[in-house]
Amino acid sequence: MLLGRQTWLFNQKPKIISTGTVGGPIESEGKLADDFDLLHKDLFMKQPSFEQAEQQLIEDACKIAIQKQKMRFEDVNFFLSGDLVNQMTPTNFAARNNKIPFLGISNACATSTGALALASYFVDTNGADFVLTGTGSHHGAVEKQFRYPTDYGAQKPPTSQWTVTGAGVGLVSKIGTGPEITSATIGKVVDLNQSDPLNMGAAMAPAAVDTISTHLAERAVDVNYYDLIVTGDLGEIGNSIALEMLQDQGIQINENKFKDCGLMLYKSNQEVFAGGSGAGCSAVVTYGHLWKKMNNKQLNKILIVATGALLSPLSASQNQSIPTIAHAVSIENGGV
Repeated sequence: MLLGRQTWLFNQKPKIISTGTVGGPIESEGKLADDFDLLHKDLFMKQPSFEQAEQQLIEDACKIAIQKQKMRFEDVNFFLSGDLVNQMTPTNFAARNNKIPFLGISNACATSTGALALASYFVDTNGADFVLTGTGSHHGAVEKQFRYPTDYGAQKPPTSQWTVTGAGVGLVSKIGTGPEITSATIGKVVDLNQSDPLNMGAAMAPAAVDTISTHLAERAVDVNYYDLIVTGDLGEIGNSIALEMLQDQGIQINENKFKDCGLMLYKSNQEVFAGGSGAGCSAVVTYGHLWKKMNNKQLNKILIVATGALLSPLSASQNQSIPTIAHAVSIENGGV
């Protein structure tokens, strides 16, 4: 059912019945290491390139989610995913190997919730029985494309963020048990003329605020309806900006209930600048840490708001501003 202009309310309550999360060596030293299903010891993961290592991350996460349900890839109707590398080659090649009918989703770091919203819509309207969805990123592959290869040793400002090496996927279905996906708000592209690719948090914060305020209004719920509102990868800079902007709009949310995946992943002594980022950032936290807390009833109602910067190396080199977007998905325990 459509609420307002941008929000879907899912009447059949699709469920996330299984997940798979995979990380790299830096993530293995972070705060949420115990919530990963698999952690690789090196960035290459026995592959000849970082891009192929990212493909390996996505393939591993998909296999884990399917195996937990004792299913086969051919039991799944659709695979909805994407990534940050040119033409989404890691995801495309992973889809080539798992042979699940595939739709590529490209919304930068907002891909995880954008794809989850579509997967839920498919299931809610009886367009699919099982949909596998998620995304991944790799520090070496993404940094090389959007910034500088790490072996250049280029200096970065404190506003920059650390691209997460990880992949997270969820299996969505009406059949089975798991936290329910109750609604989703599809965001608009927001551009406030920020052009610094090393300050993504500041660029994406307005998009997160726009989507959160729209979601609350169209669903007609107060901010306190949710135990947590979790943004994707605003980092320290963007998180503080978004919190202030929400309060300026009269949305008074306690900072303890307003979290960011990029700040949740790593320890304070890890040198990740303003926090984590990348398409895999919100995916691994949502399908790992938060999904487990939902299953254990430590959390009952959460709103995940993944944020994405819709730039490319070409647009950045032409000094264009950075368009941004955020999609929100609410996940709740049934009967609460």
